[in-house]
Amino acid sequence: MSNTMRGADIVARSLDLLGCRRIFTLSGNHIMSLFDATLETKIELVHVRHEAAAVHMADGWGRLTGEPGVAMVTGGPGHVNAIGALFAALAAESPMVLLSGHAATWELGRGGFQELRQAEIAGPVTKASWTAKSASSLSQDIGNAMRIARQGRPGPVHVSLPSDLLDEIVDAASIVWPNEHDGPVASNLSPHIADDVLAAIASAARPVIFAPPQLSDVSGRTLLRQLEEITNAPAVILESPRGIADATLGAFPDLLGRSDLVVLLGKSLDFTTRWIATPDFAQDVRVISIDPEVTMLERAAKELGDRLLLGCVANARAAAATLIARAVCRRGDEWLKEVRAALSGRPAEWASVRSSTAGRLHPAELLRTLRPYVERDNDTVFICDGGDIGQWAQSMLPARRRMVNGVSGAIGSSLSLALAARYVEPKAPVFAVLGDGAIGFHLSEIETAVRCNLPFVAIVGNDACWNAESQIQRRTYGQDRIHGLELTPARYDLVVSALGGHGELVTEADDLAGAIERSLASGKPSCINVMTESIAAPVVRLAS
Repeated sequence: MSNTMRGADIVARSLDLLGCRRIFTLSGNHIMSLFDATLETKIELVHVRHEAAAVHMADGWGRLTGEPGVAMVTGGPGHVNAIGALFAALAAESPMVLLSGHAATWELGRGGFQELRQAEIAGPVTKASWTAKSASSLSQDIGNAMRIARQGRPGPVHVSLPSDLLDEIVDAASIVWPNEHDGPVASNLSPHIADDVLAAIASAARPVIFAPPQLSDVSGRTLLRQLEEITNAPAVILESPRGIADATLGAFPDLLGRSDLVVLLGKSLDFTTRWIATPDFAQDVRVISIDPEVTMLERAAKELGDRLLLGCVANARAAAATLIARAVCRRGDEWLKEVRAALSGRPAEWASVRSSTAGRLHPAELLRTLRPYVERDNDTVFICDGGDIGQWAQSMLPARRRMVNGVSGAIGSSLSLALAARYVEPKAPVFAVLGDGAIGFHLSEIETAVRCNLPFVAIVGNDACWNAESQIQRRTYGQDRIHGLELTPARYDLVVSALGGHGELVTEADDLAGAIERSLASGKPSCINVMTESIAAPVVRLAS
């Protein structure tokens, strides 16, 4: 090894040492030294078509693997293009790191090329955001970023890398390399606190455990199922912008007013929980808050007052494991059975409902046809974008490996998430359901998928409008006030074919299964453009 190293090589080698094997990136002047530096590592560059897509892909990698995904963009406008996607990753509690090129340090304050206060811009949508200060400490910047992304409540971290630091030559002996074993130490429940939590659950008549988005992966769902089985207290993940009203949860909201204890197992007290306030919850419902952040406990104390039975700092996964290990007294299961029935129950008419409009499908027709293909392989990855079609998909297809648009409520990430999913899962099917509004955000990533040989099947519910917003106009302002939300019944299938993928147009329900079969058999990134009715998101209620 040479006695000196370039800053860019320090960054690349640090990522290599930490196990990063793939960077989702879009090139630009400020980061070309990093492109060059990865040639000396095992790292693959996945070159995308928009900076936000790189962040969404890193986000998807983080959600599916639990390890930080890495996105890399150039400075100035490249950095700004990436910012909105960080909000989705933050709300999804997804571990990822954004590395942005940056104007040289000697240019700052002098009107340098694409000079912006990048760290300040990224601050509100990350766990931590800073600009590297010296070439010799770049390895520590990378190590700290990867560690912070995983510790406590996972989330995105940003580091800006000034171009002169990347080009600077430093003494190799001065570099302190990060160690992949220097990971975060999860804060845990003490035995007596865990026993107090378990005692409260056992003594409650109708307890509910709310879990955070970070536990929506396979291991998290397994952990929650074990906790539920050993305590007989229902454990519910809140991962949607609709919170307790998420279509995935069926008629569950109708039962919450009877709950007498809510355990926030790493779940923030926020709009998704309706702040555990009336009229959704009983006025005297008690709450336990277990959270990795002191600020969240302080919020709970302020909002809940004497209804907060207990609050403690702990990591959600570690706390769940401790509760499972120490549980000795199981409560009756009548309440659990009632909640599970509400969560899984769906209207009988969904099994047979058909469209009343010629040449268009009802969302339920689309999704019940898709369901056996999703369920055929236990390792299938299923992705739901936002909007009303996404809510139908979440309600009707409860897949084991699933990603949704998340608590941020942002739409448009599903195609990028599908590419990341294909990198994580090389064999099983990857399906994405999205609307004709959402596909407009990152349709060009189909070219990325074709170039990188990343087959998946996207099913587009095309009703030629921004349906979720038109439903808001209809409900709030009246049928005659719907305007400004029209789209054309565009042939997205032809666009995908032109980009090198496989396209199908479906206007009749009987043709959908064949389109799915052909798309899977094509071995290409595929788009099934399904003409659908404009139907509001489903609402499931308990039978009166």
